[in-house]
Amino acid sequence: MLIKTVFAGFGGQGVLSMGLNLTQAAMQEGKFVTYLPAYGAEVRGGTANCTVSISDEEISSPVASSPNFVVALNQPSMIRFQNTLQSGGVMFLNSTLISVPPDRGDIEVVSIPANAIAEKLGSIKSANMVILGAFIKKSNLVNLQSLIDGLIVAMKGNQKLIKINNEALSAGFNLV
Repeated sequence: MLIKTVFAGFGGQGVLSMGLNLTQAAMQEGKFVTYLPAYGAEVRGGTANCTVSISDEEISSPVASSPNFVVALNQPSMIRFQNTLQSGGVMFLNSTLISVPPDRGDIEVVSIPANAIAEKLGSIKSANMVILGAFIKKSNLVNLQSLIDGLIVAMKGNQKLIKINNEALSAGFNLV
């Protein structure tokens, strides 16, 4: 079964990292994956999004014209992608930065105060990992340990970053 996800936010929020971490975890589990990043010229502060497709069969196209999931880290991203989400899909919102939810009755909305939780953990930059943890729990696309194993590799053994990101993933995972 092919599952498509769009992660979206401002550059600097870790949107592309979220998608890459999910991609690596899915590959570790032997799944077929595509990862398609897109970002504005400004990068930090500009728009950024990526599409991750995960399947148990080969994937013919990385484009997610009608994703099953959308993870929006800010209001402009929610507005931009709310109508691309397929009916019955799930939209994850960073409720710390998104004050107006989508105006659709045919989707499920999961609100996570990612920035607020990350701030309590001591690292606002880990907000992306908070919402990724919640996404993993709800979507059940990969297991949490695969994601953590991928982070250890991505963080190149930096114990401080690994600890912060593990705490953030667990906080989001346990919230849902």
